[in-house]
Amino acid sequence: MTKYLVLYRADVSATEQMGNASPEEAQAGMDAWMAWMGKAGDAIVDFGSPVDGGDSGIGGYSILQADSREGLDAVLEGHPHLEVGTIDVLEFLPVPGM
Repeated sequence: MTKYLVLYRADVSATEQMGNASPEEAQAGMDAWMAWMGKAGDAIVDFGSPVDGGDSGIGGYSILQADSREGLDAVLEGHPHLEVGTIDVLEFLPVPGM
């Protein structure tokens, strides 16, 4: 299995998104993420967290695993973050000697 760092980017910070959401919008957002988590299953190594990415546009991260990049792309299909932003994927490289 290969591990991937998944970075969630958006024009609006995670802090603003969470702060400006009504309770109903916040619940709908969490429901969408929970549904995606159920679909992703064992591909999730670390669900991650929202982050204060400053001016980088990064609003959060997850660590996922898959047999291939194509397999990871299948896991990311329909991801709820794609409704508000983009997703960057970085492959973890093996550390020599470990």
